Amino acid sequence: MSTARSTGAQASEPHAADSHDLIRVHGARENNLKDVSIEIPKRRLTVFTGVSGSGKSSLVFDTVAAESQRLINETYSAFVQGFMPSVARPDVDVLDGLTTAIIVDQQRMGADPRSTVGTATDTNAMLRILFSRLGQPHIGSAKAFSFNVASISGAGAVTVERAGKTVKEKRSFSVTGGMCPRCEGRGSVSDIDLTQLYDDSKSLSEGAITVPGFTGDGWMTRIYAGSGFLDPDKPIRDYSEQELQDFLHREPTKVKVNGINLTYEGLIPKVQKSMLAKDREAMQPHVRAFVDRAVTFTACPDCGGTRLTAAARSSKIGGISIADACAMQISDLAEWVRGLDEPSVAPLLAALRQTLDSFVEIGLGYLSLERPAGTLSGGEAQRVKMIRHLGSSLTDVTYVFDEPSTGLHPHDIQRMNGLLLQLRDKGNTVLVVEHKPEVIAIADHVVDLGPGAGSAGGTVCYEGLLTGLRAAGTVTGRHLDDRAAVKPTVRTATGKLPIRGATAHNLRDVDVDIPLGVLVVVTGVAGSGKSSLVHGSVPPGEDVVSVDQSPIRGSRRSNPATYTGLLEPIRKAFAKANGVKPALFSPNSEGACPTCNGAGVVYTDLAMMAGVATTCEDCEGRRFDASVLEYRFGGKDISEVLAMPVTEAEAFFAAGEARTPAAHRILTRLADVGLGYISLGQPLTTLSGGERQRLKLATHMGDKGGIYVLDEPTTGLHLADVEQLLGLLDRLVESGKSVIVVEHHQAVMAHADWIIDLGPGAGHDGGRIVFEGTPAELVAARSTLTAEHLAAYVGA
Repeated sequence: MSTARSTGAQASEPHAADSHDLIRVHGARENNLKDVSIEIPKRRLTVFTGVSGSGKSSLVFDTVAAESQRLINETYSAFVQGFMPSVARPDVDVLDGLTTAIIVDQQRMGADPRSTVGTATDTNAMLRILFSRLGQPHIGSAKAFSFNVASISGAGAVTVERAGKTVKEKRSFSVTGGMCPRCEGRGSVSDIDLTQLYDDSKSLSEGAITVPGFTGDGWMTRIYAGSGFLDPDKPIRDYSEQELQDFLHREPTKVKVNGINLTYEGLIPKVQKSMLAKDREAMQPHVRAFVDRAVTFTACPDCGGTRLTAAARSSKIGGISIADACAMQISDLAEWVRGLDEPSVAPLLAALRQTLDSFVEIGLGYLSLERPAGTLSGGEAQRVKMIRHLGSSLTDVTYVFDEPSTGLHPHDIQRMNGLLLQLRDKGNTVLVVEHKPEVIAIADHVVDLGPGAGSAGGTVCYEGLLTGLRAAGTVTGRHLDDRAAVKPTVRTATGKLPIRGATAHNLRDVDVDIPLGVLVVVTGVAGSGKSSLVHGSVPPGEDVVSVDQSPIRGSRRSNPATYTGLLEPIRKAFAKANGVKPALFSPNSEGACPTCNGAGVVYTDLAMMAGVATTCEDCEGRRFDASVLEYRFGGKDISEVLAMPVTEAEAFFAAGEARTPAAHRILTRLADVGLGYISLGQPLTTLSGGERQRLKLATHMGDKGGIYVLDEPTTGLHLADVEQLLGLLDRLVESGKSVIVVEHHQAVMAHADWIIDLGPGAGHDGGRIVFEGTPAELVAARSTLTAEHLAAYVGA
């Protein structure tokens, strides 16, 4: 009896394990955070908002998520940790109540040419098993349908011990793979223009090889010259047939050059392995220019671009091969799979249906499984990663999203909200960095950072329910209910850009006249063909300045001053004022602090433990040699100039002793795009996605072009900053430019002079122009999905 009573007494009290319902952050100082202390509720949806650069990413990604991942990494053995990226502990006093963090960011997916939407989401793996079970004729296991598995076979003698005797037996083996042998599963073959690889009138010693990296005295050229297969002083056009074969096609061979053992390989396989095996977007600009110049890619004639062997393509289910299934639009493939009824693979079919339906739910039904992962936009890549997590059995984890509404039409944002809530309802903590009011509206808890950006931000201005945010008087609260009105009058076009018979991707023979001299917005649901129309049909030329969403590539040594070319006039001005050479005023050249090599910090690699970055003691983080800091210009040394925010530097270089018109022009453009708060020497690696795109826009504003093509310039912009962007677009138009914007933001649509709406749906349901006209006409007609959402937005 007594035992029963004590058990009952314990049951009435809450269990100690149930008391950990908060993630506590105290004293966070990462990047621009100013001793932030905050409590985030678990198993709820929390949205972090605030102007660009206010510290949202620093708090969510660089503090909470980074520490969670670091602690998980520490659970592995020291040996395994040695192979993992080391992450330093964030600058925070206390982090308590963390759960496993899964980051779903906007990084582009897979640089490998063999990575497709199907392989990235494991949908291909399920399809391969399905065809290996049900495909007729039966050709083998699931490997026989994989374009990443080559067919191999072998035979030989093996020695086995049997009954005390050693017996030799003949054994053979074979693996049936699905990889097309000609293109090795890539779907395309490369044709190399030999005239771009070498100058046949020169010899090797005269620098005949013109491939990037093969400099006259570099190791690559030395291997060719000292291999013994070729005469280094003989012009290539005079080579014998054998010499030309050795030079271009020889298999890897061990050679000794200057007493060092090295591997010699023909020039063509060398180029193919070192350059063509990489994703084009991941290449350095000069290598990419060389590849574009020297190599043409065509669909593999053997497999027709399907990547698969003839055997894999011959096995079918109901007349559909695995190549046909991967080429289908996912929404159609989902219908096809739904029509299959085979009890022997019922669990597999159920899992496959669920995954394909998730694609359609999330607004990606217009993709196909064969689409290379590297061609997805940042928003598409993020949603593809989400699909992997929707079907996951994990609960009680923290999902961290970076602006999941990027690239989504208002119609698609409603679906995205449903998926975020679905993740939360499984018992997970969902943290979302977001600016869109539609996403903020579904939050259980809102954290608003600010009040400004950069050094003016980094504090929590509000945390609590959405209703309280509106009354809080913060920048976000004031702008949350902003609604742009449709322009009463629109500008008159000064000309037109005719596009005829556009068929890129899913476009259906589109004819359209894009007005020039005005602000044109091209809109439509995700996958309707907007980018295909603008980037695929507006002829690239000297008059067209295109600012797309490709990421800025820059190391921690790159900063806004180096990226925009601003450092060049500043260095020259310092050099002229002090009578010394400009190279002294670059932290990447002669003026660098010798201790930290101009990095400002000293990185200590602690092997399997997290590396430590400490401020350089000699230059105190200023990056320059002490002797360089004695030279002054306008009363300031070079390190003080690089520490200035853009707005302060703009005033500094505008007048007086420090007047430098070339620098002032670049700084004005940076301020125009809303980057007045970032410092000139801030590493590019610390900038957010929206800041990087605006930095690109500022750089291109100096280009001499009559037509500006912008791809979703509101990405990463706070509601308050959209107004400033609209002012910038207006100034561009008023200066005589034509501005074409691919955009979903209703404020930009309402502000346009002309709207081109594509649709009505995505993929093969899109690709048509469903409306052309002014925003007022679109709202009045209410004939498309865009019209419905724009009318609701402006309150019509």
